[in-house]
Amino acid sequence: MAREIHSVGVVGLGTMGAGIAEVVARTGRTVVGVEVDDLCVARAREHLEHSTERAVAGGKLDAGERDALLSRISFTTDLHDLAGVDLVVEAIPESLELKAGVFTELEQVCRPDVILASNTSSLSVTEIGVHTGRPGKVVGLHFFNPAPVLKLVEIVRTVVTEPEVVADVEAFARSLGKEPVVIGDRAGFIANALLFGYLNHAVSMYESRYASREDLDAAMRHGCGYPMGPLALLDLIGLDTAYEILETMYRQSRDRLHAPAPLLKQMITAGLLGRKSGRGFYTYDGVDSPTVVSDVDTPAVISGPTRDIGRIGVVGTGTMATGIAEVLARKGFDVVLRARGRDRADRALAKLRGSLDRQVTRGRLAEEQRDAIVGRVQGVIELDELADCDLVIEAVAEELTIKREVFAALDKVLKPGAILATTTSSLPVIECAAATSRPGDVVGLHFFNPAPVMKLVEVVRTIATAEDVVATADALCRAVGKHPVHCTDRAGFIVNALLFPYLNDAVKMLEAHYADADAIDTAMKVGCGLPMGPFELLDVVGLDVSLAIERSLYYEFRDAGFAPAPLLEHLVTAGRLGRKTGKGFRDY
Repeated sequence: MAREIHSVGVVGLGTMGAGIAEVVARTGRTVVGVEVDDLCVARAREHLEHSTERAVAGGKLDAGERDALLSRISFTTDLHDLAGVDLVVEAIPESLELKAGVFTELEQVCRPDVILASNTSSLSVTEIGVHTGRPGKVVGLHFFNPAPVLKLVEIVRTVVTEPEVVADVEAFARSLGKEPVVIGDRAGFIANALLFGYLNHAVSMYESRYASREDLDAAMRHGCGYPMGPLALLDLIGLDTAYEILETMYRQSRDRLHAPAPLLKQMITAGLLGRKSGRGFYTYDGVDSPTVVSDVDTPAVISGPTRDIGRIGVVGTGTMATGIAEVLARKGFDVVLRARGRDRADRALAKLRGSLDRQVTRGRLAEEQRDAIVGRVQGVIELDELADCDLVIEAVAEELTIKREVFAALDKVLKPGAILATTTSSLPVIECAAATSRPGDVVGLHFFNPAPVMKLVEVVRTIATAEDVVATADALCRAVGKHPVHCTDRAGFIVNALLFPYLNDAVKMLEAHYADADAIDTAMKVGCGLPMGPFELLDVVGLDVSLAIERSLYYEFRDAGFAPAPLLEHLVTAGRLGRKTGKGFRDY
């Protein structure tokens, strides 16, 4: 039978602790909040008043409920006032020494049956628990910020935590309206262990000037549907907090990808902590403000001479090719869609018309507009019929040999000054350029699938790409309503280079039996606001495609942290490729 928890102590009433106190009090329980001095108590009281005022304004509480909630929270500066509570949640700063000291005191104050929980986001719960005489009653209870809003709670059991304690805390979390996941004691737990490796990688990419901060963030927002880009998220979290979490993870994992990027330390030393200091990766219009203002690092809009683009060729007949043709034709460009045979050309045109028909049915497009768009797309089977195109976009199979053959053939038929673009998502663009006599005219234009829907295009310049070609590619993307981001010619470009190491880490976590796929997916969706969990996404992308991208990253960077997880390789070998085969990480 689950224990009854009527009263809860919260030690530390900063943003997180005050949020936890509010969440608990909303359920009708009494809360005893402890802070170090009267000034901190006053701040906590003010924080709770403002937070609950916002809840009333947002219709989540009425005035009477707010008053009742606040009346259930008492404040003190003396830990001895926790003598009568049923559960204590510690939410002080991330210092093992400080937390251990608090837990030692709590053991002397609280009844022997009281559960002692730490809200640590990265420290070892085991190390905290051994500073008490009741390690079996110690558990991690990691809320996510802001606690009144985010649903995820990570419950961290140590090797000595009593099973009934885990069960009681899980029931308690559910009673708060949270979604708990139960996991073992490992640095970063689930969400932070996966999130902060990705954030650190983004800092390293920015540090090496591979892409601008704006393009890194826009790539992950528009390419993956993430609510925030990695550098903006670091500014929100606080660079000092992120550094401490990464340090803790690195000390345990010894994985170089967890070693904080040197730029983080330099920025912290300079006092650039993110929003809380008014400046981090971005500059804000004040301390704690979310409003970004321009600064010396704000990139200039790409300008300079461009080439005239009127007629555009698309080579290929797959989903990506027909999607790009639709995007271009909708914006008034004449499109020549080249297929390997008349039947393929007809099927591609039918596919394009089918997409437009669905939009007519949904009321998003008039029949006259559909007919005009279809009329601007011509299906051909000979490469010679692309000769008068100003730009040709290759969208054939993701095999370098095939792409090089296409580029070599196009080089022979296209007029001087025509631009050649590849939609490759992971292959070296320079390899395609090297198959031609005009490498300066070759650029990467990586659209995302489905092209008519996804806003992002990665514009990839090689060491040979001419400046006016890059400017033309940028202008074309904007003309067709896309958001271009720029990077150099490196495996994975921006999105895949950040996304797939994170997915690979999730597979390694599953492989180590640290948590199951459902718990990991829940943690990343509920705790981090991602649109899909890593295993859902891998099954959608295809495990074979994912493995190929991860191999390309590993072969280029030769970093052990990028080596594909053996479990992924075994699943691909077994033919479990995801949704397309009906079996992947899950059965469909």
